[in-house]
Amino acid sequence: SAPRRFRHSHPRPAAGGMKGLAEPVRDFPGKRWLVNLLRALHLVGVVGLGAGVLGDIPEARWIAFGMTAVVSGSIILALDGWSRPDYFHEYVGLAMAGKLILLGILLAWPAQRAVLFWLILVLSVLFAHAPASLRHATWLKRR
Repeated sequence: SAPRRFRHSHPRPAAGGMKGLAEPVRDFPGKRWLVNLLRALHLVGVVGLGAGVLGDIPEARWIAFGMTAVVSGSIILALDGWSRPDYFHEYVGLAMAGKLILLGILLAWPAQRAVLFWLILVLSVLFAHAPASLRHATWLKRR
C-alpha cells in the first residue's frame, strides 16, 4: 500500500474521501452541527468587526462582534484540538491559533486595527485554500 502522507493517530480514512486525513479520535453526537453553528457565528462576528473597523464606527457599536469572533473561534479551536490531539502539531492548528492571537491584538491595538483586519483576512484565505499537504503537514514532532 502507498505510504500515508500525514501522521495521524487514527488509521481510518475520513468520511467524504479526504485523502490522508483521519477520522477524529474523539467525537460526540451533534459535534458537526455545533461546529457549523459556531463557524456561522464566527463569520457574523468577523463581518461585524470588519464593518466597524473599516467603517470607522465607534468601538462601542461593534466590539460585541469582535468578542463573538474571538469566543466562537476559541471554542472551534478547542473542539478541533480535543477531537484530534495531533491538531496542534500540524500547520493548520498553528495557523488557527495564530489568527486568534492576531484577532486579540486587533481588539487591543486601536491604531493598527485596519492593517490587522486585512492581514488576518488575507492569511485566512491563503491558508484555507492551501494544499492539504501543507495545511496538515507536521511542524512539531512528538517526542
